[in-house]
Amino acid sequence: MQTRFSNRQLENPKIAEAEHIIRSCVHCGFCTATCPTYMLTGNELDSPRGRIYLIKEMLENDRPATEVEARHIDKCLTCLSCMTTCPSGVHYAHLLAQGRAHIEKTYKRPLKNNIIRSLLSAILPYPTRFKWAIRASKLITPFKRLLPAEFKAMLGLKVILSTEKLAETSEAQGQKKYRMGLHGGCVQRAVGEHINIATAAFLTRRGVELITPKSVGCCGAITEHMGKNEVALNTAKAYIDGWIEEIEKGTLDAIVINTSGCGTSIKDYGHMFKDDPHYADKAMRISSLAKDITEVIEQIGLGESKIDNAPSVAYHSACSLKHGQKIIGLPKQLLIEAGFEVRDIKESHICCGSAGTYNILESYMAEKLKKRKVTNIEATKADVIASGNIGCNIQIGSGTDIPTVHIIELLNWATGGKKPANL
Repeated sequence: MQTRFSNRQLENPKIAEAEHIIRSCVHCGFCTATCPTYMLTGNELDSPRGRIYLIKEMLENDRPATEVEARHIDKCLTCLSCMTTCPSGVHYAHLLAQGRAHIEKTYKRPLKNNIIRSLLSAILPYPTRFKWAIRASKLITPFKRLLPAEFKAMLGLKVILSTEKLAETSEAQGQKKYRMGLHGGCVQRAVGEHINIATAAFLTRRGVELITPKSVGCCGAITEHMGKNEVALNTAKAYIDGWIEEIEKGTLDAIVINTSGCGTSIKDYGHMFKDDPHYADKAMRISSLAKDITEVIEQIGLGESKIDNAPSVAYHSACSLKHGQKIIGLPKQLLIEAGFEVRDIKESHICCGSAGTYNILESYMAEKLKKRKVTNIEATKADVIASGNIGCNIQIGSGTDIPTVHIIELLNWATGGKKPANL
């Protein structure tokens, strides 16, 4: 794609990077075939190629974003299916991050939208605040029909507050073979601590000492996807510092990620901080240690399966895992090795509509994608749905009666751990 950036503009490393990404696009349109939003609307501006044009025009002309750019770029799920499809290697994710940051900086959003986005960024990254928000939501549920669409979407999601709490240190059972950190997640600590507990149970049986420090909080993914770059960078710096402090106490063999949406962002820290002299090396160190739970299991071994009459599983491959981290066949392979019958889902490459805060801020599109995903899942006649991301589990679980669990819950159960509570 041809660009018209001036030499002066290209002195800015961010603009130089954007130009390189834009020029790598060859207009082939392969991305439109796998883009969920283009699939639903048929509008070129709701496709990756169309959004690249919009971002190009804003940055080239160094002008404020308008309602048009905000509307179509906000509709992007950041599913990154386009990056899997693209034959030219266009790094759409990095360009999209620049486009969102530019919109956040230069576009004056409607007051209601601004308030809701501010509330989400002030609540979701903090488990205690999120728990209080869920409790408070019960007071407004009777008035649901009077509320804005975003609040209706939030109240429609099935979440249950976690009552259990994982210890900061989970000792290895038997001989200690590894020392690892666990990324507990922010939303997951509030409504999915059972996933962290299942992760700890599995890993400690395999000889892992697992550390979950209080000093390590949100990774910054939520605010980054909302274009709040400064907040996201500061959050990521605190996250990096927390793990560096822990590493100084003793070597970590890995930082285990069981929330794939977070994993995609954490693994990209090296790029995010590449121009920061104070954080470039530290960020790269944390990125290199970050491993999805399935990658860790591949490294240390699954262990012997002890389950009889295992239920059939519809495995939903979260976009952040499949497209963001390129972990495609491994989770399914582990489920099969553990004794589960895995049933393939039609259109498995298409997003379920969760996508961080998307199912709240863009609830109309998210609902359409959820219904499409649930229809395809229910067609498998599987006994249980499994994924590697809590956001997907909440989204899909709010549209079906089939039990929805994290893959580690099944693998833990199959190898001697507790049966998932909702099975």
